[in-house]
Amino acid sequence: MRLIFGIAALVFSQSTLSADEPLTASAERMQSRIEALSAFGANPEGGVSRVAFTDADLAGREWLKAELRELGLTVRTDTAGNIIGRREGSQPGFPPIMFGSHIDSVPGGGNYDGQVGVVGALEVISVLNDAGVTTRHPLEFVSFTDEEGGLVGSRAMVGKLTEAAMDVVSNSGLPTRDGIARVGGDPGRIAEAARSPESLRAFFELHIEQGGILEQKNLQIGVVEGIVGIQWWDITVSGVANHGGTTPMPQRVDALVSASELAVAINRIALELEGRQVATVGRIEAFPGAPNVVPGKVVMSLEVRDLSENKIWEVFRLIEAEAARIAAARGTPIAFTELDTASPPAPTDTEMRDIIEAAAQSLGYSYQRMPSGAGHDAQDLALITPTGMIFVPSKDGVSHSPFEYTSPEDMARGASVLLQAILATDDQS
Repeated sequence: MRLIFGIAALVFSQSTLSADEPLTASAERMQSRIEALSAFGANPEGGVSRVAFTDADLAGREWLKAELRELGLTVRTDTAGNIIGRREGSQPGFPPIMFGSHIDSVPGGGNYDGQVGVVGALEVISVLNDAGVTTRHPLEFVSFTDEEGGLVGSRAMVGKLTEAAMDVVSNSGLPTRDGIARVGGDPGRIAEAARSPESLRAFFELHIEQGGILEQKNLQIGVVEGIVGIQWWDITVSGVANHGGTTPMPQRVDALVSASELAVAINRIALELEGRQVATVGRIEAFPGAPNVVPGKVVMSLEVRDLSENKIWEVFRLIEAEAARIAAARGTPIAFTELDTASPPAPTDTEMRDIIEAAAQSLGYSYQRMPSGAGHDAQDLALITPTGMIFVPSKDGVSHSPFEYTSPEDMARGASVLLQAILATDDQS
């Protein structure tokens, strides 16, 4: 009920400023900024290779800081290299509402992953400035460091960036700690980048879907329920290596045949089980790997993702049972080794989901609730503050590619929902 009154009050307050119409984003201004940002690290295919810590990243960061200063924000770079722009609120002592994303790309990437969230955050500030609206809470824009290299900036912000992680060589060729220093951070004082739960009211991230669900369903907004957990295993299938020409078919103990049967079973289990879980075999290696030798061993990967950790393990137990059946039937023992790479599910905050959904409804946009199958900075911020995430459509579901595309109109719809969600949150407490 409180949320309903908050949205109603927000719409009323805006009506006095904007002729009975809620504040909304400008598609033209967002497209202009996307095009300006895409110049830094532009590649011949039409996308960007703005890898974190490279010259292109440095140039993009300077452009971004100039944009923030032009909008009247106080700009700083924290010790993790995160760019933070602050717009003061009217109520002293209120914790800030933070929102943003990242500008770094994968090598050979596109112009929308991360960038839509950054440009959308700039647009929120622009609209508020144009309308002369001052929020009660301070607003903090953020562009996180090296999202594509392992959520470096957001992990530091929640106190989870380890010394070992800073020793990892990034895609730039620099160790992460050297990259942080290059963009203006201070790896020796990385702990100072951490924020306490009391220091933030909420966090929002606008992002392209990086999948095809919204486009396929002709929907405009995704209300993200959470970022899926990820669990990996190595699977070893043991058979008997033997001559491919002299070993009769009935006498073979072929590890690859058993592995193939298991791969098909994994796909079937994930399809038939109720829910939105996914299971993937992305790597298969047969030994000894000669064309004329029956494979005596296969090592294959298994990845399972879902919003529920219980569902991940339910899928695995079904796969494990099927593997035992195949192993017994074919005489090929199958062993699973759990890898220490687990990423637990990161649900978004229920209040933030409701606020985003109410914002989409108030603007007349079609939407659905959905999980994120990819990792985002929001999954880290969810550890310390109420977090919400907004998806906009990706053409043909393409991402991490020069061919990724989101229309200016879709970007503006996402930024408009972001703006309304921030204002509704500001009105709550």
